[in-house]
Amino acid sequence: MSATSRTAVAPAAWVATGALTCAVIGGIAMASYAPRRPPLTLPLILGLVGLAALASAYGMLVRTPGFSWSSYARVFRWALLAYVIASALIEFAFVRDHTRGAPLAVVSLLLVDFALSVPMTIATTVASLAD
Repeated sequence: MSATSRTAVAPAAWVATGALTCAVIGGIAMASYAPRRPPLTLPLILGLVGLAALASAYGMLVRTPGFSWSSYARVFRWALLAYVIASALIEFAFVRDHTRGAPLAVVSLLLVDFALSVPMTIATTVASLAD
């Protein structure tokens, strides 16, 4: 991979990190109201913006010539496993605290964003450095 395609990958990693930021801020906003019912507008918007950012970052990667998809897939697979487990544990904590209905759906959306954005950032960074 040339230096040009390495720099072309950098925005995708930053955009995926922005998606993670949306998930974290939305999660903090949700958790700060526990055990009361939180307002859902801001966390829902942040979750949707985060997923749109992930889709955008993936689109950037698809258009990157010479991107090391084999390295990306190897790293993404294992990182995704770790973050799906972490997200499941967080989801379990919310369920155990009797979060139900729309708040649980928004938390789930934020956790999907979290579980996808970190592995994407890690895998993108590794693949951009692979030869």
